[in-house]
Amino acid sequence: QVQLVESGGKLVQEGGSLRLSCAASGRTISIYGMAWFRQAPGKEREFVSAISQSSAITTYGDSVKGRFTISRDNAKNMVWLQMNSLRPGDTAVYYCAAGAGTDSEYDYDLWGQGTQVTVSS
Repeated sequence: QVQLVESGGKLVQEGGSLRLSCAASGRTISIYGMAWFRQAPGKEREFVSAISQSSAITTYGDSVKGRFTISRDNAKNMVWLQMNSLRPGDTAVYYCAAGAGTDSEYDYDLWGQGTQVTVSS
């Protein structure tokens, strides 16, 4: 079983940047597609980005395309989300997930506890 722990979330000003990290333990993540989702208060969980096992394929939600970049290092059992040009609308709890590598939360069985990102205007 893989345990996922996110970190890097904090309060940042609009236009700023953050890099979120997802550290995996217990088993290699190389067999999983990995993804980031987010959930703002009162809203449904939203797909942010996913990356295939070999990093060959990356996908992004429409609201973050061109601003966010997902990456992974299977040898280090790590996944990252580089977030640039942050907007108040990016404020949410960000979750790392391991599963099929799709944009559907239902295709992921393993989740971290989340890290809070707050973007002030």
